[in-house]
Amino acid sequence: MLPDNRGGAHRNRQPFGDDRGRVRWYQARTMAEPGRRSIPRRLFDLALPVIGINVLNVMSIFVDTLMCSRLPDAEVALAALGFSVQVSFLLMTAMMGLTVGTVALVARAHGAGEATRVDHILAQSTLITLALAVGVALVGNLIADPLLRVLGASDAVRPQALAYLRPLLTGCVFTYLTLLYAAVLRGVGNTRLPFLIAIVTNAANITLNYGFILGHWGFPALGVGGAAWGTVGSFAVSNAIYLLILTRERGLGVRMSLRPRRPDPRLIRETFRVGVPAALDVVIMNMGFLSVLGMLGRIDQVAVGAHGLGLRVQALAFVPGLGVSMACAAMVGQALGAGRIDEARAVTHASIRLCVTILVILGAFFVICAEPIVGLFDAPPGTRLHELAVEWIRILGVGMPIFGGHIGLAGLFQGAGATRTTLGINLISTVLFQIPLGLLLAFPLGLGVTGVWASFPTGFALKLLLEIVAYRRARWARVGIEIEA
Repeated sequence: MLPDNRGGAHRNRQPFGDDRGRVRWYQARTMAEPGRRSIPRRLFDLALPVIGINVLNVMSIFVDTLMCSRLPDAEVALAALGFSVQVSFLLMTAMMGLTVGTVALVARAHGAGEATRVDHILAQSTLITLALAVGVALVGNLIADPLLRVLGASDAVRPQALAYLRPLLTGCVFTYLTLLYAAVLRGVGNTRLPFLIAIVTNAANITLNYGFILGHWGFPALGVGGAAWGTVGSFAVSNAIYLLILTRERGLGVRMSLRPRRPDPRLIRETFRVGVPAALDVVIMNMGFLSVLGMLGRIDQVAVGAHGLGLRVQALAFVPGLGVSMACAAMVGQALGAGRIDEARAVTHASIRLCVTILVILGAFFVICAEPIVGLFDAPPGTRLHELAVEWIRILGVGMPIFGGHIGLAGLFQGAGATRTTLGINLISTVLFQIPLGLLLAFPLGLGVTGVWASFPTGFALKLLLEIVAYRRARWARVGIEIEA
């Protein structure tokens, strides 16, 4: 339970003390505006900058890869970058869970008009983030080399991978704080400011990487390691901008104080109660991806390459849906904070419709244009790689409506803080169903590569079915600010 903070006056404080008063205040604030935008329009407007941020993140990785491909030992450099991204993503899991918990708590407090509570959550989440970053920097540097060995990095690749990982892990505090501040602003309904800052951050990243990787403008040529230094430097710029704005600007719905704060054990427990299951959810999802790779590797090494190609296409296709889902989480949290369960449902329905519509259109495009898409990746027609990649992209295309429904509902559970529900569903659909189904179809039933890939959308179909059941049971519909276990 969060501290109540009802005794003190604060900015934008709603004038009521009970839940009914909070509802009346929220209704007056959100429903009495002339020309009030519809929920789908509000959801789209909130999601659009988030989509932009996700696109910028994808482009940043693409630019890093493009620059490293110009190095003399490009093949080793690109392999090192690939392994490093896997390790850094693995160590990012805890922070991803923390942002989910923070958005849920901030959105509820903001929806209830408790501005002081929002500021308090920001201060406490900052303390958690700083502690987490120190832990990741220390532990990550210790286990980086063993992790690379486990992942199969060769003796030639590991030194370059470590040259990238060590500065990135040491400076992860800048990356983590940027993720946190963007999440807090999303929780209060402001996604435009993080998008604008992301534009500046990516411009700084490209500039610094161009200097550090290739040795231009008087910078030392650090190769793959330069990509890490450029990334750390760009996120340091991002942090400086966020701090400058959050400590001075009063019209954002949240304000940051640089005054030291004592840890609040109750709030920290609440954040972890929501965030830890969300982090474990990501771990299980990656177990599913890794199991598919393991099965494909036993059947056909070419299929592994085709699978990776298809996942790049899928990642780009998911960008708009994930943006809508993140916006949905913020709006659901705000509505529940004010006791507006009907509005939370309306936001969820709009999220599902929007996600399904977007992904159905993209899915149809994948099915019809699979061969030209594969051609963009220089897979020669008539080869085994081309044939398998086309098959995988078409399977993904057929599954897009299912993925859209899942992504649309995921925002509801995250915004409601019902991450234990999604963790349980993921355990059942991935560990107990998708992985065994892939093994059964591929080996005993002899479907091979096709069987492994068919298990992927089938597992998501079960996941969507269980999510619909959980949605209708409505245990996520907690009124007020508290998020209960």
